[in-house]
Amino acid sequence: MVTSTDNNKRKTLVERQYYTFAHPPDEMVLDCGEKLGPITLAYETWGTLNAQKNNAILIHHAFSGDSHVAGYLKEEDERPGWWDNMVGPDKPIDTNKYFVICSNILGSCVGSTGPSSPHPVTGKPYGLSFPMVTIKDMVRAQKELIDHLGIKKLLSVIGGSVGGMQVLRWCVEYPEMVHSAIPLATTLRHSAQAIAFNEVARQAIMADPDWNQGDYYNGSGPTHGLAVARMIGHVTYLSDDAMREKFGRRLYRDTLSFGFDSDFQVESYLHHQGKKFVDRFDANSLLYITKAADYFDLARGDGSMLVNEGLANVTFLVVSFSSDWLYPTYQSKALVSVLKKNGSDVSFCEVEAQGGHDAFLLPNERLNGLINGFLDRVYDEQC
Repeated sequence: MVTSTDNNKRKTLVERQYYTFAHPPDEMVLDCGEKLGPITLAYETWGTLNAQKNNAILIHHAFSGDSHVAGYLKEEDERPGWWDNMVGPDKPIDTNKYFVICSNILGSCVGSTGPSSPHPVTGKPYGLSFPMVTIKDMVRAQKELIDHLGIKKLLSVIGGSVGGMQVLRWCVEYPEMVHSAIPLATTLRHSAQAIAFNEVARQAIMADPDWNQGDYYNGSGPTHGLAVARMIGHVTYLSDDAMREKFGRRLYRDTLSFGFDSDFQVESYLHHQGKKFVDRFDANSLLYITKAADYFDLARGDGSMLVNEGLANVTFLVVSFSSDWLYPTYQSKALVSVLKKNGSDVSFCEVEAQGGHDAFLLPNERLNGLINGFLDRVYDEQC
């Protein structure tokens, strides 16, 4: 990580790195029973790992995110990483103090192995021949990376939304490797409503004739279906208050079209978000990752969080947001109850915010103080 000057503005430049493992015949066995390998994870790091290797923090991105948490990959980049307000020198997750890691999840399309990756035998993109992966598989792959980096125990694992699911799965599967955890805006399992929204998004993609049963990599692909899927998702990420304040019923143009063009600013915004998403994300990855989120259920089944003695050794900060109707506060409170029954040291806070589910990504002084104070405490305990 280096700092450069661009137009009199200092930019922290970060290098995307890659780790490949599970080479045949030692492929990784997935929850679905199939084997996958080789597997590549794209990852980035910030700060310096200390001599004791006990200042490492693993950050997990949400479903369509990537490893680029903070800083800039290139000097000409206009926007920094997706959590640049939180991660960096003298920020709440202070990279002068902590060694921060983030990897792109298994099944994604931003450097890690996923449906758009070349099949090792055919050389063509996997498409729907890519095996179904779960949150547990994603975490199992991340552990391979952490082992590769020589880290025996993480100071903290942090993430929101689907990233929060990964945080919880880390704590269930590898409690001996986790000193503390910060699950943000997440849940023990998807509600019927959350599954329903994901299914509508998947159907939008699969109903696009250019999806071609997932074999579209030589053509334009299901651009319309993917854009609609993103529009659906974006509605769930915002809140009624946020949409009212940002758009209200303001018109996009001075006069009504009396047709089906975008008459309202909120319509134009959703179309814009859909188009942007098509330019950067793979439709098949959306199918796989949303399905993995729907399958996630720590309230029952293998690896249940309901009875797990190892959780007593993990310190938690659970955070929900008042306007999040995708993963409402009652779901975070249910998580807190389970953790307390397992003997964990748990702090909980509902942060007042109008941003809806996406509030954890937005600058918020209350959230900054919570995370900064919590990490200071666990760092003093361990380091």
